[in-house]
Amino acid sequence: MQFLVESGDLLLEGFVATLRMLALTVVLALPLGVVLAGMRISPIPSLRWVATGFTELLRNTPLTLVFFMLVFVVPRLGVIVDFHVSAIIALTLYTAPFYAEAIRSGVNSVPVGQAEAARSVGLTFSQTAAHVIIPQAVRSVIPPLINVTIALTKNTSVAGGFLVFELFASSRRLANAYANETILIFVAVAACYLAITIPLGQLAERLEKKVVVLR
Repeated sequence: MQFLVESGDLLLEGFVATLRMLALTVVLALPLGVVLAGMRISPIPSLRWVATGFTELLRNTPLTLVFFMLVFVVPRLGVIVDFHVSAIIALTLYTAPFYAEAIRSGVNSVPVGQAEAARSVGLTFSQTAAHVIIPQAVRSVIPPLINVTIALTKNTSVAGGFLVFELFASSRRLANAYANETILIFVAVAACYLAITIPLGQLAERLEKKVVVLR
């Protein structure tokens, strides 16, 4: 346990870095996911095709490959970006399609008759989406969005393999410095991840119960 006393600052720094990366990615990926979901349900075919292609490409590409492209390949094309910024972009591009599909599933859960009724009284597509479909879809969308965020929390660990300092990267430094305490180090790091994911899971469970009551 001595290493925790001596290296607690490093572990805390990694934990804060992971929280910062998580928050920035959510702030960027969620709006992008909303845009992609809107494009997927748009009556304009070209928007649906672009959104579908982007979503399917990123959802079926390993996150490690997305990181590799942005951290190592893009700089070779003359676009020099800080490793930390590249990590945020990689996580955003990878996570946004999952947010989009969660939102689209919520939209699809709204009865078609609701949209038809809105159009019959003269509402446009955007008005129908904003005032009729989305308010009803939000009830069932929030728990899946939180589940995507939980997965994102664990995905931030990939950044540690691409020269970005975060929680997993801090554990490697500690393991090198305290080789005899490797198991305890990773238990401590796992506890830090659980400190983020468990409250999110409990929040999703509570919201899901509220959704059932509201229905």
